[in-house]
Amino acid sequence: MGLYVSPPDGALVLCVDEKSQIQALDRTAPVLPLRPGLPERRTHDYVRGGTTNLYAALDVASAHVIADMTERHRAVEFRRFLNLIDRSVPEGLDVHLVVDNVSTHKTPEIHRWLLRHPRFHLHFTPTYSSWMNLVERWFAELTNKWLLRGTHRSTKELESAIGDWIDRWNDDPKPFVWHKSADEILDTLAGYCERISDSGHKEPASASVAKARAHR
Repeated sequence: MGLYVSPPDGALVLCVDEKSQIQALDRTAPVLPLRPGLPERRTHDYVRGGTTNLYAALDVASAHVIADMTERHRAVEFRRFLNLIDRSVPEGLDVHLVVDNVSTHKTPEIHRWLLRHPRFHLHFTPTYSSWMNLVERWFAELTNKWLLRGTHRSTKELESAIGDWIDRWNDDPKPFVWHKSADEILDTLAGYCERISDSGHKEPASASVAKARAHR
């Protein structure tokens, strides 16, 4: 959170992750478009046309995205993506990467790469806390506004469509802004933890009211 709220001077903060196994799906019949009084309609079944893996680095300050697509999802592909980031970021800037705890981010090969590139600093989000990585929010934009509404007969078509969407995004990027303070988030979390810790011991208020009415 500190990197988002107060990024270090002379540095770039990038949120990095992989959206793996994106499927190229083609509906078995043409999608019927939206009409007055009728929603868009599509068949429930589809034909699979292969998969691709999307690597993305979201610039927290500008929302510009560095991206690459690969056939496989391994440490070697992650290293290649790090090389792409290294070529894309001006040499005078340090690079802080927010990443998750997946094993491909921690292999000896990646450690050796980091030793050779001392301006790179990795910051790992806690386990089960992917929501803290802002690139996940960008993946949601891609999925909801493009992938779910598209049909692709092959991985080539799928990768071309994703590339077009990324180009349009980078033409007019819009940074994501946190609307809640850290204290507000922690208060919400504390309330949730209190509710689940009391589960099984206290009745919901609605149940108590219903019982009271039943006894009258």
